Amino acid sequence: MPEPARTVLPPTAPTLSLTARLVLGLTALLVVGGLALSLAAFGYGRAAAREAFDRLLVGAAQDIAASVSVTDGAPVVDLPVSAFELLALAADDRIAYQLRGPGGTVITGYDDLPLPPEDAPDTVLYDASFSGEPARFIRLTRRFAERQFSGTVEVIVGQTQIARRELAVDITRNALGGLVIGGIALLAFSVFVVRRALRPLDRIAARLAARDPQDLTPIDAAVPREVHAMVQAINGFMGRLDRQFATMKTLISDTAHQLRTPVAALRAQADLAADEEDLDHRAQIVARMHKGTVRLSRLLDQMLSRALVIHRGDSARRAPVDLRDIALDLFDEGSFRDTSPGAEVRLEIGEEAVTVLADTLSLTEAARNLLGNALAHGVSPVTVGADRVAGYGRLWVRDAGPGPSRDLRDRLAERFTAEAAGCGRSTGLGLSIAHAVAEAFGGRLEMETTPQGFRAALVLPLGTGR
Repeated sequence: MPEPARTVLPPTAPTLSLTARLVLGLTALLVVGGLALSLAAFGYGRAAAREAFDRLLVGAAQDIAASVSVTDGAPVVDLPVSAFELLALAADDRIAYQLRGPGGTVITGYDDLPLPPEDAPDTVLYDASFSGEPARFIRLTRRFAERQFSGTVEVIVGQTQIARRELAVDITRNALGGLVIGGIALLAFSVFVVRRALRPLDRIAARLAARDPQDLTPIDAAVPREVHAMVQAINGFMGRLDRQFATMKTLISDTAHQLRTPVAALRAQADLAADEEDLDHRAQIVARMHKGTVRLSRLLDQMLSRALVIHRGDSARRAPVDLRDIALDLFDEGSFRDTSPGAEVRLEIGEEAVTVLADTLSLTEAARNLLGNALAHGVSPVTVGADRVAGYGRLWVRDAGPGPSRDLRDRLAERFTAEAAGCGRSTGLGLSIAHAVAEAFGGRLEMETTPQGFRAALVLPLGTGR
């Protein structure tokens, strides 16, 4: 069955480098984090500035309240210089004050200062506007209970917020300065670490670029754990590619070696037949040519079959296969009746499934070559069968002969092996194909002499569907 055509995609253009991706990712993270920290730092700076300047306001108001006295039954104040010296630390801010007596009468200071809410406590800090500028105020109450005067005096002190904002900005700037320096250092260090971590990839690329085109040996380089899987995948791919090249070289070598002599013989026989005038002699030459072409055709089929099964052993997907179906299909196909007319072939399978994980086409080719080898070199009858034994599935072919000598069985899996003591005919590639298929699917090729005759079997681990 032909393999489906594969779509060859054009090579893709290189995408953004890992280093650039890391830099962009870290930059985005630092920007987002910087914005969040900026807001947090500004909020903290504003709160710290408010607390510091509120203390100055409280201190100034307390100094003014402490300087209030009662003279001739009325509250009077001698404004302390220290109160305004504290507030004067903010040189750009404007200062306002007001002293209010009972009933809200203004004793001294600005007449139009904003008042706190009516339900505010006696001492309260509040925000309001002063001459069109945002300002911070404090209202502090002092109670008098004297013979000459009894009542409440309110002290209101305010200050614009220019210095507060500047202090908040300074605190934020100082906090962000360290953040920016740390972020740049982190970014530079991350780029350095990533470039250093990616050096093994650069070395691998340089080695591959400098390699000879015929060098498909595995990459031997110390790489980080994250890159190890990729290197293993590359080595696996190169190994499969190397085996494919080896198969191609073997096919070319075998073709050159095995076909030269038969083709030369056919050409010589054709020349003899062309020059032969005796019809009977010419018929004999033609008969020999026919036998030669049959042998040549079988040899070509085996060579192509071997190349096919080795290729599929690396590329074909494993699927559950019942070895009984392979044996049954081979028996029902009956192609052996054309190549070996009169041969007696039997089938021997049981009712229990013999399922392995393999490739149907490869197993069929292996079984067909085992059968062809038995028909060519064995003794009739020949039996095809499948069974289970000790956790393995067996697909076997048995003939009634004694089989090859034991000292040659280890060499029968090699290509074009011939037994000197026998008839001199080569076993061709039949057993070599079966051996290659067995190894491709984690099994082995077994050859043994049983009471019923010589048996060659593909022994494969049982798979899904047991």
